[in-house]
Amino acid sequence: MIRILLAEDDTSMREYLQRALQRVGYEVESVGCGTEAMPLLEAGKYDLLLTDIVMPEMDGIELAQKASAIDPAIRVMFITGFAAVALQGGRTAPEAKLLSKPFHLKDLVAEVDRLFQSEDQHGRL
Repeated sequence: MIRILLAEDDTSMREYLQRALQRVGYEVESVGCGTEAMPLLEAGKYDLLLTDIVMPEMDGIELAQKASAIDPAIRVMFITGFAAVALQGGRTAPEAKLLSKPFHLKDLVAEVDRLFQSEDQHGRL
């Protein structure tokens, strides 16, 4: 089963996304900020880090950089309402998908599915 670590500081959004992704068959653990995600990343293997960019304590870009250092194979998808602002300023993020809020839940599920369908196709070559 594909394992997703969800980092989102908005509690209602976090719970909504977690339930929706679990309903379509993903294993999802969720945290409210990047610093809560670090021990989970260090202790276990995740296929995808799904993270908000703007969060307290540690933002999503820093979290993604640290997650990629721990596990270079982890996929990253950013979900944010502040995409243009957050990605400016010369900070680099690992190769990642970006989904801007507001988005429809089916779009999120389709993007996550697409990430792993592509991996499956390459794995069979």
